[in-house]
Amino acid sequence: MRGVRSPEPVIAIVGATGAVGVELLRCLEARRFPAAAVRLLASARSVGRSIPFRGRDLAVAELTEASFAGVDIALFSAGAGISRRYAPAAVAAGAVVVDNSSAFRMLPEVPLVVPEVNAGTLAGHAGIIANPNCVAAIMTVALAPLHRAHPLRRVTAATYQSASGAGAAAMEELQAATAAHLQGQPFEPKVLPHPYAFNLFSHNADVDPASGYNGEELKAIAESRRILGAPDLPIGITCIRVPVLRAHSIALTVEFDTVVTPEEARDLLAGAPGLRLVDDRAANHFPMPSEASGQDDVLVGRIRADLGDPTGRSLSLFVSGDQLLKGAALNAIQILEHLRS
Repeated sequence: MRGVRSPEPVIAIVGATGAVGVELLRCLEARRFPAAAVRLLASARSVGRSIPFRGRDLAVAELTEASFAGVDIALFSAGAGISRRYAPAAVAAGAVVVDNSSAFRMLPEVPLVVPEVNAGTLAGHAGIIANPNCVAAIMTVALAPLHRAHPLRRVTAATYQSASGAGAAAMEELQAATAAHLQGQPFEPKVLPHPYAFNLFSHNADVDPASGYNGEELKAIAESRRILGAPDLPIGITCIRVPVLRAHSIALTVEFDTVVTPEEARDLLAGAPGLRLVDDRAANHFPMPSEASGQDDVLVGRIRADLGDPTGRSLSLFVSGDQLLKGAALNAIQILEHLRS
């Protein structure tokens, strides 16, 4: 396996001024990941900006093909087009690339990794490692412990996706739209296609005319199958954008090969890495995006038998995870930690 060359690597962050880029820098600092130097790279319009890191301000430089000389690790979060153009240059310069876009996720030679689920696939990387779609990352952390014990036969999901999934501009638009609504002022959305404050709507990815599924749903299906190592797993999903700033939530109904009780599922989930059980029926306290925001763990709860399946092989549950952390930046840093271990 191509590893990280130095115990204190030089790290480049591509898309450093975006919501995920800023969170990548915070995760490096919070988790005390060793780095001899960190380079912040973005488009020309961001040059001159600075971002605080470990007690000093780091200046943003313009991204070019020559930006990766001497770089050991390149964290990409600037969209698929940028990744396709510049990631090969980073690899050619000797860097290991962890890419947060959709550019490489379904290439068989590129590992698609959620460390709690399939860290073993890192051994096959050849310079590029793909960070999953945020829904797939959050969902598979919760599904994997159940799937290992009792193979899944079917998954049905409905997502409640936050503004952060559409970037910093969408988060700002949600805040501005909410303020305008509360003041009785008109507000014209520019980032998302529909009014966002006090509203929800189908995810804004393009809809495939043949299947009726949008791009976010198709990515979540394909990537979850790949991460779980279950290429034929039937998954149905509806992705909805909701007026929450940064944590995605998912309602899941899962069918197994055998009978699985809620009590066994709770035990499996409570002991699994990357999860925190929030399942208090007496207090009606279950996972909420307000509590998941800013947390490394994915919250899981509302675990109960599916009354629509008299065989006892189906359960329903609810998860909530920070889209900018486990759904993006944190997962990338955890990948780096595994590469160094």
